[in-house]
Amino acid sequence: MHAKYAEKGLRILAFPSNQFGSQEPGTEAQIKDFAKSYNAEFPMFSKIDVNGDNAHPLWKWLKEQLNGKGFLGNGIKWNFTKFLINREGQVMKRYGPMDDPSVSQ
Repeated sequence: MHAKYAEKGLRILAFPSNQFGSQEPGTEAQIKDFAKSYNAEFPMFSKIDVNGDNAHPLWKWLKEQLNGKGFLGNGIKWNFTKFLINREGQVMKRYGPMDDPSVSQ
């Protein structure tokens, strides 16, 4: 999806979190190397919390937006929750971990 739409302005930003079954225990360098092994060509940010008192301010904001609210509460339920944000910075849609955003292209 990134390769297909990058020229049109699509940007994918990845935020690793170790809040889900300790699935991201590695260092930032290890996480970036792992992503490179899958040819990830998008920015990989530092590991953050996405839920709770220590949640990163961006993720708090995303979850508060009208189209950023989740099913059965606003907390992020698992890794790979995705947000589609338009060019004006508005949250257009929240995708669950198993949702494929490319289906709704």
